[in-house]
Amino acid sequence: MSKLVVGVGDCRVTGEPGDELVTYALGSCIAVVIWDPVALVGGLLHFMLPDSSLDRVNNGRDYPYRYADTGVPLLFQEAYRMGADKKRLVVRLAGGAAVVADNGVFSIGRRNYAAVRRVLWKAGVMVHAEDVGGTFSRTVRLEVESGRMLARAHGGAEQELAGRTTVERIGGEKCQSA
Repeated sequence: MSKLVVGVGDCRVTGEPGDELVTYALGSCIAVVIWDPVALVGGLLHFMLPDSSLDRVNNGRDYPYRYADTGVPLLFQEAYRMGADKKRLVVRLAGGAAVVADNGVFSIGRRNYAAVRRVLWKAGVMVHAEDVGGTFSRTVRLEVESGRMLARAHGGAEQELAGRTTVERIGGEKCQSA
């Protein structure tokens, strides 16, 4: 099994069933985790900010994975190139916490969450499960073969974030996706 670490403002997509995608220190950032149970393609985006227009110099072109509006489409496009199908994707979100006491002035976590939901809604993508908000950071990992997504709050126990659906794999056998 290969552990592929996704840094802040970065994204990874893999079609290797033995791979595990992991990202650490999700505070106000959000992880968008996608998985296709037939193609066994998994992807993880760790974005920081809601909108690339916040980059007044390049509109996010230099670092598109930092932003919801540019990173999410790139995550999905790469998964499609690897054989994922939009109709089969299991989509889960984590993060969006208020880890800095700013009295609601910036609300980056809340703004990130609203932005990702808006991008997914416009694309016609359903979110199957989420672990967002609060005041604590999270670590998230996706096991590509099983589709299990596990989240652990800082200092807490790891818990599965499951959005159960039944799909039919190529060859007719049924599987449960997490």
